[in-house]
This record gives sequence, structure tokens and C-alpha cells, in this order.
Amino acid sequence: MIVNTAGAPAPIGPYSQAVQAGPLLFISGQIPIDPATGNLIIHDIGAETAQVMENLKAILAAAGLNFDHIVKTTIFLSDMSLFAEVNEIYGGYFSGNYPARETVAVKGLPKNVHVEISMIAQRP
Repeated sequence: MIVNTAGAPAPIGPYSQAVQAGPLLFISGQIPIDPATGNLIIHDIGAETAQVMENLKAILAAAGLNFDHIVKTTIFLSDMSLFAEVNEIYGGYFSGNYPARETVAVKGLPKNVHVEISMIAQRP
């Protein structure tokens, strides 16, 4: 089942915001696009990360889930020097039962943003 919501940016390529496969929800990587305006939020890494997390939150809500259902996260950064600030904001969206995760620095991200996050959630 495909999950799409106007509460998160529309895909910028041939992919879905999320795909439900059995009890698992695979959420495509989200970048800091404000779904209301279509504008990139790139003035600072804190604002970028918060927008990415809000986009993920909207997709989870459209699927009837929340951050408590996340089992795996992948964070892509343009530079590992951004890790501490991204980690602090990211961590604030969880209630303590943190998912498995990796964080990697990559040479480039879509639209030259500094952070992209994808997630896998599991229905109870």
C-alpha cells in the first residue's frame, strides 16, 4: 500500500513518500522542504533537521503511526561536523526507546541540502 500525504513534500522523482509492506512502513528519505510552500529550509542545520522530522511525522501520522513505531533510521549528512546538532534535534522526537540507526556523510544530497533522513516503522 502506498502512503502519501499533503502534510509532507510531494516526491521529487519516481518514488512514493512511503510504502506499507506487511507490518513494515518504509519511508523515503525526507529533505527540508516546507510542504505548505514548497520552499527549501536551508538557513541553518537546526531548522533543516526540524523540517525533515516534521515531514517524517506527517507521513507517519498519515499511516496511523508515530515515532514510537520507528525501528530503523538512516541519517545522511553533507558533513559529519553537523552530527551533534542534528542528533540533538532528532533525539527530541523520541520518547526514549530509540530505533537502530546509522549516520553517514555523503558527497551530495538532493537540492544541496545538508540532511536527509529515511525511516522504517513497524505496526504493533
